[in-house]
Amino acid sequence: MSEMKLEELTEEQVCFQMILHSGNARSKILQALRLYREGEMEKVNEMLADAEEDLSQVHKVHFQLVQQEAAGRQQELSLLFLHAEDHFMSTMTMKEMVKELIPIFQGLKG
Repeated sequence: MSEMKLEELTEEQVCFQMILHSGNARSKILQALRLYREGEMEKVNEMLADAEEDLSQVHKVHFQLVQQEAAGRQQELSLLFLHAEDHFMSTMTMKEMVKELIPIFQGLKG
């Protein structure tokens, strides 16, 4: 997956890329839970690693936005951008919860 460069994208494209990769990660995280229920631990770890790659793409773009703002370039806060950021943050939370819950579930299976 090639790295996204902000200067090559419109504001809408940046937002849609964030939503796309966050959505892909969310789907993979939920799939990891389904695989866990089916006892496919190796695939669970693969799926979570794939989700991490998607989230890494979003994080890179988000970090570029933060750097630009820190350098004095003000960002317009559109509803679309807020939606994209909400997707990103809720998916990050979901990922952390799943990574904490799976070992707990494993302990309960004993």
